[in-house]
Parts: sequence; structure tokens; C-alpha cells
Amino acid sequence: MEGLNIRRLLEEREHETLSIYASFSDQSLGRDIKEEPCDIRPVYQRDRDRILHCKAFRRLKGKTQVFLAPEGDHYRTRITHTLEVSQNARTIAKALQLNEDLTEAIALGHDLGHTPFGHAGERALNRVCDGGFQHHIQSIRVVEMLEKHGEGLNLTKEVRDGIKNHQTAGHPSTLEGKVVRLSDKIAYINHDIDDAIRGQIITEDDIPAEYTDILGHSPRERLNTLIHDIVMNSFGMNDIVMSKPVENAMLGLRQYMFESVYTNPVAKGQEAKAEAMIEQLYEYYLTHYELLPEEYIYMIDVKHEPASRVVCDYIAGMTDRYAVVKFKEIMIPTAWDVY
Repeated sequence: MEGLNIRRLLEEREHETLSIYASFSDQSLGRDIKEEPCDIRPVYQRDRDRILHCKAFRRLKGKTQVFLAPEGDHYRTRITHTLEVSQNARTIAKALQLNEDLTEAIALGHDLGHTPFGHAGERALNRVCDGGFQHHIQSIRVVEMLEKHGEGLNLTKEVRDGIKNHQTAGHPSTLEGKVVRLSDKIAYINHDIDDAIRGQIITEDDIPAEYTDILGHSPRERLNTLIHDIVMNSFGMNDIVMSKPVENAMLGLRQYMFESVYTNPVAKGQEAKAEAMIEQLYEYYLTHYELLPEEYIYMIDVKHEPASRVVCDYIAGMTDRYAVVKFKEIMIPTAWDVY
């Protein structure tokens, strides 16, 4: 129908159905570069679509979550973690009548800046890069500068705020961002337990009863408890909160995972090798930046970005497999590579 604007109808529906504390699409603070609105999609849905179709999102399938090169098809990768965060966050946002499009956009974009080899890669780049390295800051750099050959995705301020503040110390400015911040913890605590049990690092019975008696004795029970607790304690409020017993149990379980899994030599035995590989790749490309892909050379020579930061961008964007391939190509003589 001529003159029909679906976007405006959807924006009107948000005001009819969402909580007064939700982030309304037609009240967004907007983008850094002004664009003509879409006639079908509200701004946050458009951001969600841009993230889903970007190259950095696709590369998440080849990046470690916790276990390096696990033997099995059912261990999480960075992309399956991202999808679980999104699912948890959408469930909470829908129950609280918040903006699901904004919630999903933040969730899908929150780890775009993560390195190969999980937090091992992040630690290595943090040591060698000028100014350090933090994946939530890199995620913002990805969406503002690195995607689309240096143009960025031009996302709304609300989505970028949620991505930047998804870490434990973050303070998102929207309830949707706060939902993603908690959903990230809920996802990784539960799926990392599942993977650790699959990898025979721990058993369900090893988890302290002081946490499982409150949260549940299986991943399904714990997810159910945590999500319900957030919904029931946040409904109708201008905040996203948990009850103290459940919050304390979740934090205790998180600490248990750090002590028993995230620093376990069986689970993390290969991380020193991965860190050394990342550091050597960084040092090599820093002195041979002319070997970087053309778009990165352009950032150094034309946009005058520091070479140290651009090399960091390139390595942070690698998948695990690509990092190994480039390391072998650079560091190992071809005649010896056959063994």
C-alpha cells in the first residue's frame, strides 16, 4: 500500500505494549552519522540485523569460549555463547515488557571484539598492545571503525552503550543493557559447568551444595532459577535486580568456576602456548605491517591509526584456526611443516 510506513506502526505498538521503563525505538539518541529511517524496521531491529550480517559476528564460530581445541562437537564456541546470552536476555526482556530488539542487538554484539583462544588471547594482547586490550572496548572499536572496511556499522548509542558496559564492572544506561549484562554471566556460568562436566574436569556432585541447593542441581534447573528470580524481582521496576540469596549463590558459583575450571591446569594446559603464539604474531606484524591485509594498511597509512593498535585489531579479529595457520606460515619453514 502506497504511503504505508510499517516502522511507525511498530513504534506506536511499542508504546502500547512495553513497560514505561523500556527503551522506545522512536526515542533513541540516534546514530553518530544521521541516516534516513527504514520504512519497515525500527532502529534497534536495524542494528540487530547489521550485527548479525557483519563479518566479525561470523568469525565468532571459530573462536574459543573456554576449552582450546576440544575433542568433541558439543563444546561451546564464542558464537554459541553469544546465542545463549541472546536467548536468556530475550526471555527476560519479553517477560519484563522491555525492548527485545535492543536487547538482542546488544547481546549479539557484546563479544564481537573477542580474541582467538578466548581469554588467553585477551591476556596476551593486553600485555603487548600499547594501551592494553579489553574485549568489550574492542567490540566497540569493531562496530564503530573496523567493520565495512573502516566505515563501521553506525549503530545507535543505546546498542553501543550496552555492548561497552556488558562486563561485570559495567553500568549500562538502559534496562535492556542491564538484562544483557546479567544474561552474559548466567550463560557462561551454566554452559561452562556443562562443558567442564563433559570434559571430565568436574562432576555435578563436585559443585558446592551451598550453591546448588539454592540454584538447582542441573544446568536446566539453574537457568530456570536465575531467570525467574530476575523477572520476579525486577517486574514493574526501573532496575534489573536479583534477590540476595540467589545473587550470592550465583557469585559464589562463579568464584567456584574460577578456582576449579578457569584456572585448572587440565582445562587450561594449552593456554601458555596460545598466548606465546599471539605475542609472536603481534611482534612479527608490528615490524612487518606491510604484510597486513590492505584494509589494515589503509588504516595506518591513510587514517593514521597507530600501527600497534591496527596490528592488535588484526590479530584480535582472527579465528583460532586462522591464527594457527598464519603462525605456521610465518614461523615454521615449509620443509618442516610436513611433519
